[in-house]
Amino acid sequence: MNRLMIFGACAFIAISAAMVGNAVSQQKPLKDQLVGTWTLASWEQTYPDGRKDQAFGSNPKGIHTFSADGRFALVFLRPDLPKLASNDRVTPTPEEAMAVAKGAIAYYGTYTVSEADKTVTLNIEGTSYSNQIGLPQKRIVTSISADELSYENPRSTSGGQIRVGLKRAK
Repeated sequence: MNRLMIFGACAFIAISAAMVGNAVSQQKPLKDQLVGTWTLASWEQTYPDGRKDQAFGSNPKGIHTFSADGRFALVFLRPDLPKLASNDRVTPTPEEAMAVAKGAIAYYGTYTVSEADKTVTLNIEGTSYSNQIGLPQKRIVTSISADELSYENPRSTSGGQIRVGLKRAK
């Protein structure tokens, strides 16, 4: 009976080890997990003095897309951007122009992933804020699952740190 119990315990341990090994081997690389379109769920900037800002509002809109070939596109917007009185995007009032400048950002380019430190570096080729062109933008992935992605921008161009929460687009 002892031999049967020992054999059973050994078999259980071997099967358990195989299952754990299989689960670990199934974990996709970060780059593969990023690929797809994500919708903006939250965006918050914390300034060095501790002040917090939600530039895109409490219910921000937008997408961040990562392609398998290393390209990305991002558009973040306030849901309450004003309609332009002139109905012409090149002739806003000064107030309308400021609201759009503060409440919208768009950029695209290429990206690389560092699996070791869980970072994504965005190489911006075009943007609605041209000061970003040519400046690599590092994002630290703080969590990722099949349906949710969170990352930090540790050094925003306006100071402080930005935390972004995204959900996988359905």
